Amino acid sequence: MKYIRALVMAVATLIVPLSTNAWSQASEMASAPGGSASSASGSAAPVTGRKADRALRRKVYAAIVKHKEIRAGDISVITKDGAVTLNGTVTDAAQIGQVADIAKAVDGVTSVTNKLAVKKPFGGM
Repeated sequence: MKYIRALVMAVATLIVPLSTNAWSQASEMASAPGGSASSASGSAAPVTGRKADRALRRKVYAAIVKHKEIRAGDISVITKDGAVTLNGTVTDAAQIGQVADIAKAVDGVTSVTNKLAVKKPFGGM
């Protein structure tokens, strides 16, 4: 029993200094003069990345919507750092390549992964 208590105390003794050190470093970055915390830390970058991804997703989706023969409501667009993934269904096999070409033509798109499938008619084969 004494061994377990000593082990718990040793672990607690190590955790406290490490946690206070991490806390002080984070507060130093937030209050760094002449710069922002986002420039000192990579943790703020994903927020900007998410905003850029959302904006690109909207641009790709808007480009698809312009083509009335394509049911854009059946297509989902996922973006990550310029890479676009298309999921969903289209009514014609030719539209699979057409939607991919539309997405590739949008400014800011670096690659397109096309996971579209042809929607089978209700009750059909």
